[in-house]
Amino acid sequence: MRPPEEVLRRLELTVTRKLDGLLQGDHLGLLPGPGTEPAEARPYQPGDDVRRMDWNVTARTALPHVRDVVADRELEVWVLLDATASMDFGTGLMEKRALALAAVASVGFLTQRTGNRIGAHVLQSGAIRRLPARTGRPHLMALMRTIMTLPRDGVGVPRIGFAMEQLRRTVLRRGLVVIVSDFLDPAETWETPLRHLGVRHQVLAVEVADPRELTLPDVGVITLVDPETGRRQEIASGSARLRERYAAAAEAQRGSIRAVIRRAGAAHLALRTDRDWLRDLIQHILLQRRLARLAGGAG
Repeated sequence: MRPPEEVLRRLELTVTRKLDGLLQGDHLGLLPGPGTEPAEARPYQPGDDVRRMDWNVTARTALPHVRDVVADRELEVWVLLDATASMDFGTGLMEKRALALAAVASVGFLTQRTGNRIGAHVLQSGAIRRLPARTGRPHLMALMRTIMTLPRDGVGVPRIGFAMEQLRRTVLRRGLVVIVSDFLDPAETWETPLRHLGVRHQVLAVEVADPRELTLPDVGVITLVDPETGRRQEIASGSARLRERYAAAAEAQRGSIRAVIRRAGAAHLALRTDRDWLRDLIQHILLQRRLARLAGGAG
């Protein structure tokens, strides 16, 4: 097994070489549009985006006002990392926890290039570990090393919704929040916290999945273990009907995850352990940039 420093250096080279010249500002293209930190209100001028109208100031002064926003480079970036037991699963090219590390590394290395502060909340065993937001490569490498060397989680209540709510309560300055999780908790437990996060912050939900979570192989009798609870169940995977029902249930679950993220107004990046995660990241960035250009043209 490679030492953490070597793995992180390879990740850094992979991300920065592939994306060099592609990303400039605006949260690195991870999200469309400008930053969200409000600045001072000023009188409306022809050509201003009416979506930035400050109706409170407008009502007080009887003159139309808009509120500018601070540039993205001045915003904080917070990562909420799900490091619970279900993230230790993997049958593709890597485990989900390794794919999550790659996602966090991508955000971190690109954020550090533009001078943003980055911090993290890490969820394990129902508890949250807070890593403060700072600038600079040494801080980022220390943060990534901490994440990479986390022990594997034991049986416990994952509570990603609780972690979202705690982040909302403790991170008061507006910025970008990146949530990296498999989102396997019941959607009703995290939909409202995710929506609340989006009131103050721009939010990117990075969904990490493995192919075996989506389809069941025909390999005879197998024992399934819930990594979060330790519960075991034997099933006969030779049943075509069972495999069809499993695939349908898995697709319904993923569809529910997509719908909840969309209703909350968050951006959504889906990564899989059996796919080229960097290609999927680049495609997401290019799509968000196209959407931003269309929105700018419409304004």
